[in-house]
Amino acid sequence: MESIDLLITHANVLTMDESNRIAGSLAVTNGRISAIWYHPEPPYHEVNVTSRTKILNLKGATLIPGFIETHNHLLQCGYIKGSIDCGILRIKTISGLLRDIEEKAATTPAGQWIQGFGYDDTLLEDMRHPTRFDLDKVSPDHPVFITHISGHLGVANSKALELAGIDDCTAGSKANFEQNDKGELNGVLYESHAMGLVQRVIPMLDEATFIKQLGEAAQDYIAQGITTNTDAAIPDLTTLNIMLKAAELGLLPMRMQLMIMHGLLTSKGAYAGYDAKRLDDEIRSRSNGQARLDSAKMFQDGSIQGLTGALREPYYCNDNLRGELFHEQTAFNEEVADLHKRGFRIAIHGNGDRAIGSILDAYEYALTIDPRVDHRHRIEHVQTATNEDLDRMQQLGVAGSFFINHVYYWGERHDRIFLGPERAKRISPLRDALDRRLLFTLHSDCPITPISPLFLIWAAVNRMTTEGRTLGPDQKIDALSALKAMTIEGAKLNFQEKEVGSIEVGKWADFAVLDEDPLRVNPLDIKDISVLYTIVGGQIKYENVKIKV
Repeated sequence: MESIDLLITHANVLTMDESNRIAGSLAVTNGRISAIWYHPEPPYHEVNVTSRTKILNLKGATLIPGFIETHNHLLQCGYIKGSIDCGILRIKTISGLLRDIEEKAATTPAGQWIQGFGYDDTLLEDMRHPTRFDLDKVSPDHPVFITHISGHLGVANSKALELAGIDDCTAGSKANFEQNDKGELNGVLYESHAMGLVQRVIPMLDEATFIKQLGEAAQDYIAQGITTNTDAAIPDLTTLNIMLKAAELGLLPMRMQLMIMHGLLTSKGAYAGYDAKRLDDEIRSRSNGQARLDSAKMFQDGSIQGLTGALREPYYCNDNLRGELFHEQTAFNEEVADLHKRGFRIAIHGNGDRAIGSILDAYEYALTIDPRVDHRHRIEHVQTATNEDLDRMQQLGVAGSFFINHVYYWGERHDRIFLGPERAKRISPLRDALDRRLLFTLHSDCPITPISPLFLIWAAVNRMTTEGRTLGPDQKIDALSALKAMTIEGAKLNFQEKEVGSIEVGKWADFAVLDEDPLRVNPLDIKDISVLYTIVGGQIKYENVKIKV
């Protein structure tokens, strides 16, 4: 037996293998698991422990495969490190939001941009969006842009609208540019058609600052036990270069999967004509093997809480509103088929059930003209999938990545405002997905909700809202299934089940060490479990200095 680099003893090892075996100790050699024993200590006469072997006695702590987070926005988390956090955990009222902007303006030179993220009109006490008129009161000399928690709308002040060239004449459709009762633009902008006009005139962070902040955001992730992470939207070459350079410099401690936005892959995009293998090879070579291609990313609707998700039936709060599909079906089918024929796995954002149905139509079209076994095409968020939609996903072999945190953060709003009681209790229908043996995972969509795999597991197991009410109890899943959705099922979604996702000999030694066993604690306490260590390739990348084993 080769000499051991890392020996872990006295552990409660949840292997997540096919038999769900529980081990007691293991060895790591050259970054991979080289031996597993079902006792607290190995048979020392059979192992090659040297003076260079690191021995980690976990004293009964729980060792699991590292968490695999399959949909969030690490790039965005890095970018907004210098922005105002307008999230509901901090901001309860518009006046509180304005106070933070005013304080930021006082220390920011006139003319420089002020940005914020994460406000939610439905969770503010005011129950409305801030407007440009609100923002103008506290920041008349600075362009200001504040993005909504959904990421699908934002608010600009008058200075920002002016710099973007947006006025009452150029705004066009009311669907994207909100107006007040007088017909004036109020600064609320919907989706990329409108938001992009402002975002493109905001100066980009300089490369060094962006890379530094990206590395800081990555440390937030690794502290949550995440060892493989998927950035769900690489929009352009500039941000792709930032990500790859950060990986090359060793600033991203976890393994990275990258969703490349469809615009880069079209006939006018930088990667026109590329097939999936060629792009994957380029990403790997430019990141020292730390990053790889995940998928080609598309959108077919917006967000439920932004009232831009495409539903089959009207929104509960507005009988005349169902949301719109982003692509006409025939053109959408052809775009999906083109990516499919070029070998890409495809991930398409779909919150509303009409969007989900449209995505499945496109996948069915692509698979009919070019059948492919084990494609693992994905639907992102899958908020309002019906049983018929789930049946089609099963038939077509389409996987789902569920945004389960909606149950907690917006469950009450779905019930009372967006969807109504019947549809709300079925958001993120995990039990129905599990019963069909669909391949599915859970995700945070960070920074939309905080990065925390343990919170995702808690949400899937308890389905509790902010008011402490259980929403859709028949869609709860057990803790083991939820933990698998964050480990081995994530590995399968990433085509990496032979490399990571469970604790088995030969796989990479990617682990999270927890102070409690999520399969044994009271289900309500799962979110309060602490991460003690995060280990990637046998190297300790995070150690919790506040809690010692």
